[in-house]
Amino acid sequence: MTGASGAAGTGRWGARRAVRETGTTPGGTPYALHGSGEPVVLVAGAGGTGGIWEHHTVPALTAAGRLAVTFDHEAADGTELAHTISELLTSLELTSCPLVGHSLGALAVQELLLSDPRPAGGAVLVATRGRPDPAGEALARAEDACARAGIRLPPEYEASVRLAQNLSPRTLADDRAVTEWLDIFELAALTGESAARPPRRSVPNRLAELGRITTPLLVVGFADDVLAPAPLGREVARAVPGARYAELADTGHLGFLERPDAFHTVLLDFLATLSPTEPGAPCAP
Repeated sequence: MTGASGAAGTGRWGARRAVRETGTTPGGTPYALHGSGEPVVLVAGAGGTGGIWEHHTVPALTAAGRLAVTFDHEAADGTELAHTISELLTSLELTSCPLVGHSLGALAVQELLLSDPRPAGGAVLVATRGRPDPAGEALARAEDACARAGIRLPPEYEASVRLAQNLSPRTLADDRAVTEWLDIFELAALTGESAARPPRRSVPNRLAELGRITTPLLVVGFADDVLAPAPLGREVARAVPGARYAELADTGHLGFLERPDAFHTVLLDFLATLSPTEPGAPCAP
């Protein structure tokens, strides 16, 4: 690892107090380590900013004695991102490590579990799907058309669209929350973070193949999600033998930010059921 900003305790991850370390993998993926203990890798969705987990999930994991691994990516589809995850796990020498993926990140974790499940000791698929649906395909075509035409929405308009796409009616009914979220989405548009996001790509139908997954699995659906509707997540859980499913009420596509306490309850409960990771053990070739 490179770019260390501090380490403490004993062993590769430290054992006595929280650490934070940043670096870049040989493949060029920037990562950050937060806390110490059993590692958990957090995989962001479209846009690929690992910092999205730092608002709530990283503090929850470090408080629970876990090492949270975040990273940035520029992947446009699940297969590409699955390769990035695999390279990250190999670079950090993580074996049997739980993976938590949101949206595109969840699709990537699914792809990894199908292609090479050995590095994953468990997986949490948040706002996922196993097949395309007409609404999602229409959005993919629309975003692709905008990208090819070089169209960039005014920041104020893009912020209002993202607001409706990502949040629940309960949040949208809260004037103060809406004002805060609009500021966040508009800032992202103004700074170019939204424009840098690759166009949404069509999702392949993997439902039949998902039955091959044997990794312990939790699927988390958000009841008011319009980008990854909860019924599609339930289909994934039904397709994977032994998979668990949890659905959170009053949550949209960013439900882990809308109701973080509820999300972390199901996340930590599931992680507690997994076998301990062996930090520092080399990944299987």
